[in-house]
Amino acid sequence: MKIGFIGAGNMASAIIGGLIVKQFVQADEIAVYDVSQAQMQKTVDQYSVHAMATQEELLKACEFIVLAVKPVYMKAVLEQAAPYAAGKKFISIAAGWTVKMLNRALAAECATMLRCMPNTPLMVGEGFTALCEDTTFSKEDLAWAQSLFETLGKVAVLPERLFDAIVAVSGSAPAYVFVFVEALIDAGIKLGLPRDVATKACEQTVLGAAKLLMETGEHPAKLKDMVCSPGGTTIEAIASLEHSGFRNAIIQAATVCAEKSKKLSEQTAD
Repeated sequence: MKIGFIGAGNMASAIIGGLIVKQFVQADEIAVYDVSQAQMQKTVDQYSVHAMATQEELLKACEFIVLAVKPVYMKAVLEQAAPYAAGKKFISIAAGWTVKMLNRALAAECATMLRCMPNTPLMVGEGFTALCEDTTFSKEDLAWAQSLFETLGKVAVLPERLFDAIVAVSGSAPAYVFVFVEALIDAGIKLGLPRDVATKACEQTVLGAAKLLMETGEHPAKLKDMVCSPGGTTIEAIASLEHSGFRNAIIQAATVCAEKSKKLSEQTAD
């Protein structure tokens, strides 16, 4: 089989679903293994992929191995994988695990490793994934992995020193957007809108604003100015946001997120 997933949680299922829908690989080319039989069976039932009885069985059967387990379990997974890792190509999507840490825990000279940082919008084919240029993948294997994640959204190849920043502005950032949308919906309800109308209006507005930004290529400040009429309602709202420290709150949130990401790597390395 072409690709195996160790871990069958939300992110693994999202990647599997996207690859099958986009026909990047066929369901019979994908295998999964998870210590939770219920979680693994859920993925198998949904996508008709192969379930493996053990991690060893998956490693022996697949060429590419996606490490889709929580960071706390990564060391144990890699140590168990080491005896069967020769010639295998590992793709890690775990936060906090550097390339050096991954290779050290795997301790297999004949295996190759690629570190990635995807985000949850890949569940709907609109993700952003950073691929680490500090990789032992061959050019051909890196190109294959890049094509895989391009099937699920946008991709950038970056040095590992920028991964904490990517966690802050991409990996964790969907949560910031969800908090903003939730607050905007609550504002609509406070102002008298039915919840379903407020929800639909806010969701579509965020979707449309992102699409406008991407398709026009204009700077966000210019698009903002297009909405702000002199002495109008929008500039009044913008002034209130600035007074409340909205812009600084976002910058500080991303900064502490990046710092936490760095600390997690340091703690995991200990």
